[in-house]
Amino acid sequence: MNKRGLRQADLVRLAVADGVKLGKSQLSQYLSGKTTPRKATLLFLAGSLGVSAEWLLGDAGEIATPALADPPASSPAAYDPSSNPTEKKEPTMPRRQFKKSSKLDNVLYDIRGPVLDEAYRMEDQGIHVLKLNIGNPAPFGFRTPDEVVKDMQDQLTECEGYSNSRGLFAARKAIMQYDQLKGIPNVDVEDIYTGNGASELIQLALNAFMDEGDEILVPSPDYPLWTACATLAGGTAVHYICDEKTNWYPDIEDIRSKVTPRTKGIVVINPNNPTGALYPREVLQEIVDVARENQLVIFADEIYDRLVMDGKQHVSIASLAPDLFCITFNGLSKSHMVAGYRIGWMSLSGNKRIAKDLIDGINMLSNMRLCSNVPAQSIVQTCLGGIQRSQGLLVPGGRIYEQREYVYGRLSAMDGVTVTKPEAAFYIFPRLDPDKFHITDDDQFALDLLKDEHVLVTAGKGFNWEKPGYFRIVYLPRRHTLHEAMDKLEDFLSYYRQ
Repeated sequence: MNKRGLRQADLVRLAVADGVKLGKSQLSQYLSGKTTPRKATLLFLAGSLGVSAEWLLGDAGEIATPALADPPASSPAAYDPSSNPTEKKEPTMPRRQFKKSSKLDNVLYDIRGPVLDEAYRMEDQGIHVLKLNIGNPAPFGFRTPDEVVKDMQDQLTECEGYSNSRGLFAARKAIMQYDQLKGIPNVDVEDIYTGNGASELIQLALNAFMDEGDEILVPSPDYPLWTACATLAGGTAVHYICDEKTNWYPDIEDIRSKVTPRTKGIVVINPNNPTGALYPREVLQEIVDVARENQLVIFADEIYDRLVMDGKQHVSIASLAPDLFCITFNGLSKSHMVAGYRIGWMSLSGNKRIAKDLIDGINMLSNMRLCSNVPAQSIVQTCLGGIQRSQGLLVPGGRIYEQREYVYGRLSAMDGVTVTKPEAAFYIFPRLDPDKFHITDDDQFALDLLKDEHVLVTAGKGFNWEKPGYFRIVYLPRRHTLHEAMDKLEDFLSYYRQ
């Protein structure tokens, strides 16, 4: 069937034309090998497929009719006429190939993409690579607080079974209280869902939210999971610009210009990954105004809200929108250096009456995955209620603060490099002068830097940023590693032109 380009429906239609009784269910039985066709049907199938009835019958037995004539040599399944006529000869069938789903055609996640694959290959050859590409605190010596580890150990024997699909009550209660302190309105324990990191919940929420043809506004540059999950959910991510000239704040007029009748929601990543920007209340209020005018759901990614520097305060956008439906995403991976524990959450807030059916869908998907990692849930109360030890890293003398200052200073001093100082998280997003470096392919730049200097960064294109010549640096490595990496980058830029 494959070689002749025939489907089951095609054979059924041919049978009708030849006056042969052949239903689709019968054909399925034959294909699965559960039953053997009667003589008339067998002869019809053999003739339609261009093979002998004996071959088609295989090991099921002989038929009491003379063997059919060999099909013509041009037949896809023809016998070799020089072979022994009494010998059954199976035609050579192409081996079936399995390809990725077409749903993935427009899905990208280059933070762990081809350039990283090349870095792994180099490491396998014994080459040391300086990795500035991924926000994973543990490899750079950031440790989980001892009290958190001890808490999980003590509760481990109580975490052997499934929890409520939303999560442990104590964990959700602590999250609810945290949201209340942030001014997020109308949040109850039942509005909190724990997840295996916020990433799992982003995918869950967008699957519940989006239909084919729906649009959702997503920042550019963005954390690429948002665009990928919107695409996988059948929707379209429409990117609004965050303007480098205004500290990477969202361009409100660009947001307005991209709202269409198909737009259902807007994503706000604050603090921002990859730029490290922290949005002030005035900017957030303008976004809320657009959402209110167009009746949009707000999706707030606030995973870095406890990693803010320079005496600034993070404002939750949901606190400004009590009349809108908002979903806020957060977690402990970054603030408490427990990325491998996989614990995040989302909070539903504001006007939940307008999203009753959507909430039913979220509940269904939450129930289907049973629950999130229960041992990790057991530490939420300790982490949110105790001393926030990460705050000591974010002030002068603290490691994250000092490493930001160092990287920002080095990049600012490099010829042809411009950079905005980040106020939160641990990312910085430099720009290479197009007149000097002639960058047209970010991935090629990142690959060339890796091969020449063994420094790994993530290209700007990986964050759905269309202008070439940008890349993200993670400044989590220790100072001596950053010093070596900046020296190598500066040397590379002294001669590199694309």
